[in-house]
Amino acid sequence: MQTAQQLINGQWLNAINGQARIGDAINPATGEVAAHFADGGAVEAQAAVAAALKAFETTAWKRSPRLRADVLLDFATRLEARKEDIADWLVTLNGKLRREALGEIGAGISELRYYAGLARNLFGRVLEVEPGCYSSLDREAAGVCAIILPWNAPVTLLVRSLAPALAAGCTVVIKPAHQTALVNNMVLECMTSDARVPAGVINLVIETGNEVSRFLCESPDVDVVSFTGSSAVGKLIAHSTAPTLKRLSLELGGKAPAIVFGDADMDKTIAGVVAGGMVMAGQQCTAVTRVLVEDAAYDNFALRLTQALQAVKVGPGNDPASQMGCLIDMRNRDRIDGLMDTAEATQKVLLRGRVGSGALARGAFISPSLVEVQDLASDFIQKELFGPLLVIERFQKEDEVVMRANATRFGLAASVWSTDAKKIRRIAAQLRSGTVWSNSHNRLFAEAETGGFRDSGYGRLHGAEGLNDFLQTKHFYFETNV
Repeated sequence: MQTAQQLINGQWLNAINGQARIGDAINPATGEVAAHFADGGAVEAQAAVAAALKAFETTAWKRSPRLRADVLLDFATRLEARKEDIADWLVTLNGKLRREALGEIGAGISELRYYAGLARNLFGRVLEVEPGCYSSLDREAAGVCAIILPWNAPVTLLVRSLAPALAAGCTVVIKPAHQTALVNNMVLECMTSDARVPAGVINLVIETGNEVSRFLCESPDVDVVSFTGSSAVGKLIAHSTAPTLKRLSLELGGKAPAIVFGDADMDKTIAGVVAGGMVMAGQQCTAVTRVLVEDAAYDNFALRLTQALQAVKVGPGNDPASQMGCLIDMRNRDRIDGLMDTAEATQKVLLRGRVGSGALARGAFISPSLVEVQDLASDFIQKELFGPLLVIERFQKEDEVVMRANATRFGLAASVWSTDAKKIRRIAAQLRSGTVWSNSHNRLFAEAETGGFRDSGYGRLHGAEGLNDFLQTKHFYFETNV
């Protein structure tokens, strides 16, 4: 049985000193142990940060953009060669569908190639402020970057921070989720096998507690923290990094509304909402969670959406017939089941998701749910539920739907569904959301920035702006007339 290890200063190991603690990684579809992981702590975190700092200060990595570009391109090629094997493990440890796993790896490959190109284009600027007096604005790597990851998309969420950090010339310490750490190991092996990469440029420390994360946030030797996860943890990170004034990139929780007007193509919209809401069993921060439907179309749409969700085939991720996989663990399955108990007592339930039976009873399977809610103060609207549970709401006018869509502290993603392009653009301009899709949902690209408003975080990932969190600008002044 494979064991995910720590990566410190170019070496794969279980622990710095003494006997390592070994944890179990569970297959959420079966409840069985699928792999192991070395459980690290502050000692490993300290060694990883020291290695990253040494690599940043003493090697030519930060001054070698062509090397970094070539390394990222070769990283992408190696990752593509191993995608089938990595996808198998992603399905095993995460529970998602195999097509979702392959799509995630493909997105990571695209990201690596995109930032390989940008690595050679880190241009500053020069201006003559007075005759013979010049200001050079140089773009430089920010330093040591900590990347703290969740379990729901361990390839994409790693690479979308790692690729721009490396392209910028930073060195990194990665703290993955222990559930999927073996997948992160396999991805990083595609780069650590490259002899051109100095030891210490990439480091990884696995933990089940919070010692490592706390050390990364508090260490004065870490210059940037890139975190993807819940808004609650993001706020704790912001608080713990304040004494050292670290730069933060935070992509946090979401409560994405899909706004459906009566003139929308109903077949396309139903399919899009189901796909956008049930992706990764609803365990994605940009997934559809609220469906706001115009009154004239509400009754028909609610009926059809109920039928479509009821028809979703829930099953193991490696079964080609499955249309939705399981949740990450039994605790989260039972949490969603408990939410539906509450919904049945307090709301109108259009579809009650059920815990898997038969062979599925061993895993974290639960079928989709749909709850009708109109009270904006309800927890079903205000809180991130992170599972296959959709809320459907009714609206009558444009100003009302804008008000309802903006009525939470989240602002990560939204979609608008209509055949009126001008209306879609008009609504999108009023939504307090980092991304708005037209007649689609979850369309994400390496070239296009994403990020949140309000409690969904700040900073941007993907695109040219994705480099900004990992670069700093230095002003160099010089005179030629003295």
